[in-house]
Amino acid sequence: MKQRLLVMNGQKLVQDEKAPGKWETIKVEKAGLLKPAIYNIYLSQQADKNAVHSGVVLHSDKESVYQQIGREFIQHRRLDFDKVPEVGSSITITYNAESGRAKVENSTQTQGRGIKR
Repeated sequence: MKQRLLVMNGQKLVQDEKAPGKWETIKVEKAGLLKPAIYNIYLSQQADKNAVHSGVVLHSDKESVYQQIGREFIQHRRLDFDKVPEVGSSITITYNAESGRAKVENSTQTQGRGIKR
């Protein structure tokens, strides 16, 4: 089953593809800090537990936590987290080599424009 997120007007719509090109909205939530866009989370790759994943949390469901890293989508198992990260938060996820548990830290990467003086 393909699933995507449609973020617009401060709302996040979770949609399933019922037929090719026919999307049905199954859930509506507040978008929070997510930027307006279409996020095709069905294209997500399973998280590599040996890598560091820094990016924005897009969505979480009963089984997974989805994170955007650049233009890529990463899918983490929800059971690997002690506490599920907040949607819209920019975080870094690493995994403990022995237990396989996810460790969440606030990302130090920021984006902005400013005037240098």
